Amino acid sequence: MSWKTRITDLLQIDYPIIQGGLAYLAYAELAAAVSNAGGLGQITAMSLSTAEDLRNEIQQLRTLTSQPFGVNFAIGMHGIGYEERVQIAIDEQVPAVTITGGNPTPILEMLQPSSIKTLVLVASRRQAQKAEQLGVDAVIVVGQEGGGHLGRDDIGTMVLVPQVVDAVKIPVIASGGIGDGRGWMPAHALGTDGIEMGTRFIATQECVHASSSYKQAIVNGSESDTLIIKQSIGAPARVLCNDYAKKILAIEKETPSYEAIQKYISGTTNKRWIYDGIMEEGFGFAGQVTGMIRDIPTVSELFKRMIGEAEEIRRKWGNSSSFLF
Repeated sequence: MSWKTRITDLLQIDYPIIQGGLAYLAYAELAAAVSNAGGLGQITAMSLSTAEDLRNEIQQLRTLTSQPFGVNFAIGMHGIGYEERVQIAIDEQVPAVTITGGNPTPILEMLQPSSIKTLVLVASRRQAQKAEQLGVDAVIVVGQEGGGHLGRDDIGTMVLVPQVVDAVKIPVIASGGIGDGRGWMPAHALGTDGIEMGTRFIATQECVHASSSYKQAIVNGSESDTLIIKQSIGAPARVLCNDYAKKILAIEKETPSYEAIQKYISGTTNKRWIYDGIMEEGFGFAGQVTGMIRDIPTVSELFKRMIGEAEEIRRKWGNSSSFLF
């Protein structure tokens, strides 16, 4: 069956499936596996220690795949400049850049002379319209089911996505609460050109930087085993529910300020669990889709399964073998 959409055309990929930026986890091994399976793998730029590390990661990725890939810039991360890293992405002629967590305008201005495709993560219809006005090639729409940083409005993917589809003319990618073929196909029914997944790709064998403790918590978790931290400082983020995350919430309730929770929400404490496997000393991002994840396959196995599920749904819908949007 054909999976041709505006996103597969734009990014020159076989399947309209994009791997999320995944702070501290999205590096060459995982990105290459996703790209080799026919999707768009990504490297996370802002989690790397130096700008030169990004160049090395891109070059390593190119030894693992000849397929298109992306570089994600989570520009909301505190205290890290992105300009030098963006320039490296330009110098290395990466195929695509995704921008999350802040005002994308400066990065888009830097990228404008290049042929790099640009995608921006949004969490509202207004943000999507603004991104389109700025000239981005596509928007990724994340609903409240998603893991990691979310929008401030408590709107789910099923409600938010069609509003954005109706509001813009550029391709729309759905994100949040998607982890299998049963989530992929409804996203198309809502009018999107593709999907992005984050949590589901953490629980894969090629996500080599994630600790077994973190992966197993995702596998063991239910749809109710997440909570949202950092709402008190206007930067809500969905994480797995553990005692450490509950401690953050308690501090926020008592003293709702960035200064009060700063040391508890740092990259260092995030890595204590996701890298070192010490759950009681850190937190781990994850979406509600954790309730649907029950194993840790290879990325190739995951793609084959999802494609099979999606094709079965298409047969039930009575579609022909052509699947053009």
